[in-house]
Amino acid sequence: MDGNQRQRQQVDAAARGDHDAFAALASTAVDRLYGMAFLILRDGDRAEDAVQDALVSAWRHLGGLRDHDRFDAWLARLVVNACYAEGRRIRRRAEVRLLAVHDRPSGDAGMRVVERDRLERGFRRLPLEQRAVLVLGQHLGLSHPEIAELLDIPLGTVKSRMRYALDAMRAGLEADDRAGSGSGSERSA
Repeated sequence: MDGNQRQRQQVDAAARGDHDAFAALASTAVDRLYGMAFLILRDGDRAEDAVQDALVSAWRHLGGLRDHDRFDAWLARLVVNACYAEGRRIRRRAEVRLLAVHDRPSGDAGMRVVERDRLERGFRRLPLEQRAVLVLGQHLGLSHPEIAELLDIPLGTVKSRMRYALDAMRAGLEADDRAGSGSGSERSA
């Protein structure tokens, strides 16, 4: 029996209430789901919460899944939706993460950290819907039609979210550059 047939049997059994079958499915997918959630949320604890919420939702609603062959895509969509919910909770708390001055590396490594930090700030400014599309497309390598199917949204929406996300990242980075380079020269005038 190949992996697809075994997964199909596990999904069928889990849909009938078999806890062990669902646990096997979850343990197979949890690392992949966590990776996706972490890329979207950029916070390990929040990513764990989102995956846990998605798995609980999957267990509760597995009986309603019409096409058991689409289990992986359905589970990924549940994780993205849980990331959206977790992101809304984060916004309400208005959390800010600071890097201590003594933790900053120097030299070339420092420049890489600074650049990564700039990109991270730009990414965090994006709405969650745009983050999800960027992660699925840029990090996981899914095509626009695959993203549309996974998120159950129109292809045009995927394309526009991707375009707006890339434009917003570019504009944010350019604004950071102007703010960083312009602050000292304007004061001397």
